[in-house]
Amino acid sequence: MSEAIGRRTWTPSAGRSQSAPPLSTAWPEFTQELEARGVALLPGLVAADTCDALANLYADDSRFRDRIVMSRHGFGRGEYKYFTYPLPPVVARLRTELYPHLAGIANRWNELIGVQMRFPPSHSDFIRRCREGGQSRPTPLLLRYGEGDYNCLHQDLYGELVFPLQVTVLLSRPGEEFQGGEFVLTEQRPRMQSWVQVVPLLQGDAALFPVQWRPVRGGARGVYRVNMRHGVSRIHGGRRYTLGIIFHDAR
Repeated sequence: MSEAIGRRTWTPSAGRSQSAPPLSTAWPEFTQELEARGVALLPGLVAADTCDALANLYADDSRFRDRIVMSRHGFGRGEYKYFTYPLPPVVARLRTELYPHLAGIANRWNELIGVQMRFPPSHSDFIRRCREGGQSRPTPLLLRYGEGDYNCLHQDLYGELVFPLQVTVLLSRPGEEFQGGEFVLTEQRPRMQSWVQVVPLLQGDAALFPVQWRPVRGGARGVYRVNMRHGVSRIHGGRRYTLGIIFHDAR
C-alpha cells in the first residue's frame, strides 16, 4: 500500500519562504497530521538562500566530524557528513526551537504505551542527559546524493537514549537541481502488509517523522507500537542535498 502526502498553503512568516507557517500557531495542525499519518509536512521551514548556504557547507570538511560513504556499509549509494560542535547557527537554532514542541508529543507517546521515561522541556537539558549517558557526538548531518544514489530504509538510533522524533529538510530544488529522490516512509503494522508513504518536499520544506516507532490505537487491542523506517528513492539526475536534524547525540 502506498500513499502520497498532499500539500497545503500557509500564511508566510518573517524569515521563511512564502509557504511557511508561523510555527507557534501551526503546531496543533502539525501534531494532528503526525498523529494521524505518522509524518507531518512543515512547508517552507528554511528560506531558500539559507538552504543554498547550508548545502555549500558540504565542501568544508572543517565543519564536520565524520564522512560516511553509504556503499561501504550497505546503506545505499551517496554519502553524508555529521556536523561537529559548535553546529552552524541555523542548525543549532532549529534543533533548539523545534525540540520543545516535540518533547510534549514524545512524552505523550511514552505515556500511551506505558514507558516511564519523560523528556525535559529544553533541548539543552536533554543533551546534558545524553552526555551523562555517554552520548556526546553531534548527530545533525548533511546528505549528498548524485545520479543513481539512494538511501536504504533505516532508523537513526545512535545509542540507548533515543528521542523519538526527527526532522529532515530538503535543501535542493526538485525538478531543477535533481530528479527523482523522493523521501519515503514505511510503517510495519502487526500481521498486516507494510504501508508506504511518499512525502513530496520542495526546497526548504521539512518532514517531521518518528525515529523508530509511533503509537497507534487498535480497537480492542488498545494502543500498540508500529515500527517505522525511512529512506530516499533513486536519484535520476542532478544532485540532492538534505539536512537531517536528530535531537539525541551519539555514542
